[in-house]
Amino acid sequence: MRFGSVQFSPGRWPTLITLVVFGILVSLGFWQLDRAEQKRALLAEYHAGSATALLKLDAGLRSVKGLSYQAASVSGRYDAAHQFLLDNRTHNGAVGYEVLTPLKLDNANVGVLVNRGWIPLPGTRDRLPSLPVSDAARTVTGRIKDVGQAGFSLGEEVAREGWPYRVLHVDLRRLSHELGYRLLPLELLLDPSQPDGYIREWHPLSFGPERNVGYAVQWFALATTLMIIYLAVNIKKREKYDHQSP
Repeated sequence: MRFGSVQFSPGRWPTLITLVVFGILVSLGFWQLDRAEQKRALLAEYHAGSATALLKLDAGLRSVKGLSYQAASVSGRYDAAHQFLLDNRTHNGAVGYEVLTPLKLDNANVGVLVNRGWIPLPGTRDRLPSLPVSDAARTVTGRIKDVGQAGFSLGEEVAREGWPYRVLHVDLRRLSHELGYRLLPLELLLDPSQPDGYIREWHPLSFGPERNVGYAVQWFALATTLMIIYLAVNIKKREKYDHQSP
């Protein structure tokens, strides 16, 4: 194929491979832009939750759809004898746990899982931290976190017949089975102002949408570079004069 003084002569297989890779790179770029938009929506939910009225949780709550990060309160007593340690959680580069303590609602065999915050690993993994908390009647406030249907796994247990259990994921159905009573379909992130908590620097995201936009720019740049290389390799200048037979 000729265009004026240049000739474009790509091979079939290099062209096919280039188009496939180009499509993948562009798709990855748009995927990162979509992830950035999802994170913007999540941040909007988080900030909107602070501005709404305090939601009173009760035993009849069956879904938290549309309630993510809304401020809420619940009354009951902590089930101090049955607590979970959410494993592999970090804070400022240190490894530790998030403490998940069920709070049994007043006058109901129903509980809500309260995340009381982060604690550091107590030296070695064969030791479990002490998690003292009063079982006195109380009202706690926090933010609703929709934990969905994430997989659950009992992690390494130091004492098979004892508590707390180390867990790797939160599956409320399995947790309810371990506890012997139903849990509301949420995790309550305990307010930093509330007593009996640990380090609570709640953020809905580990990093913001700006990083995803940066990743998208990188993917689009790679796609552009690939196409420039493809064109540079396959475009050749024509000879100034065509050779003709005498």
